[in-house]
Amino acid sequence: MNAHEIDYRIIGDDIQIVEIELDPGETVIAEAGSMMYMEDDIEYDTKLGDGSSTNEGMFSKLLAAGGRILTGESLFVTHFTNRGNGKRKVSFSAPYPGKVVPVELPVVGNSLIVQNDAFLCAALGTKISLHFNRKLGSGLVGGEGFILQRLDGDGRAFIHAGGTVIERRLNNEMLRVDTGCIVGFTQGIDFNVQAAGNLRSMVFGGEGLFLATLKGTGTVWLQSMPIRKLVQALSPYGKNVRKEGRSFLQGFLE
Repeated sequence: MNAHEIDYRIIGDDIQIVEIELDPGETVIAEAGSMMYMEDDIEYDTKLGDGSSTNEGMFSKLLAAGGRILTGESLFVTHFTNRGNGKRKVSFSAPYPGKVVPVELPVVGNSLIVQNDAFLCAALGTKISLHFNRKLGSGLVGGEGFILQRLDGDGRAFIHAGGTVIERRLNNEMLRVDTGCIVGFTQGIDFNVQAAGNLRSMVFGGEGLFLATLKGTGTVWLQSMPIRKLVQALSPYGKNVRKEGRSFLQGFLE
């Protein structure tokens, strides 16, 4: 199925949204719960399948839904369709501060591999499936895990990442990266994990026990503030808030 040709614009700087403009009859698929606003005549339907195949059977839809559960995503994909006579807009926002990155799938070889929480939305006709990391070690200790998501199609897809996003082109090169900072990469890039130096560096270096290695020819996207780092940075403040809240409640009850 050929993907719908959707128009878009990115709004904002540090906490971005993507606004999609749909012609009559056009559809965009999105992660459940990511919609921010939609204009009149936009109808939405929550489905098991991504709609990439017009003859999807129930068994195929259940397999796809089961795969999304394994990657930690919602069981369903939401389809937004313009049922009006003119152009209509619908927008989507990321679940945490960062950037929205548009990717032209034909430009990157019609396929993109992303971490399990990076997908935001895409043109109807984009197939969302599992991508198993062939190297068990990288799955056990890497920030991306053993199971990633794969986006296939000939249209536009939108991924989101935390902080600032860097796009790097590798030409038969290797790049070592913090495991949580990988957003996605194209085919031709081999993803693996290696120990972060000697024992002293691993324990006291502050970079974690392992680093991801990206090797080959292709494009990689990196994020400066993965959600893991954001949670770690905010956790001390959360503990203080909870402690002060309990103290206040005890004083109030007394």
